Amino acid sequence: MHSHLHTPYNVNCEEIMTALDECHAKGFLYKAVGNCNDIKREVNKCLAAERYDRAKRNRDEARSNRRRIEDIWARERAADQAPNAGSENAGDSKQ
Repeated sequence: MHSHLHTPYNVNCEEIMTALDECHAKGFLYKAVGNCNDIKREVNKCLAAERYDRAKRNRDEARSNRRRIEDIWARERAADQAPNAGSENAGDSKQ
């Protein structure tokens, strides 16, 4: 069983998927002898390109989020180290 093809993620492939549906509607023998194979290959190419683009966007967004989080962590580490550095100096002057 395959996933649904007509989804918002695949709107750029809608036209070619509709053509494949129309080809399949012509009957079992029509598609059994390979008359829909070229259209099916085009659908696969289109869906693969859409999937690649979606994965690239997700990767880029994840990298951006990771950089943002690492910046926050760096600021928190710097803020945690700044008060400790002052208290260590104060402790040295009391001795």
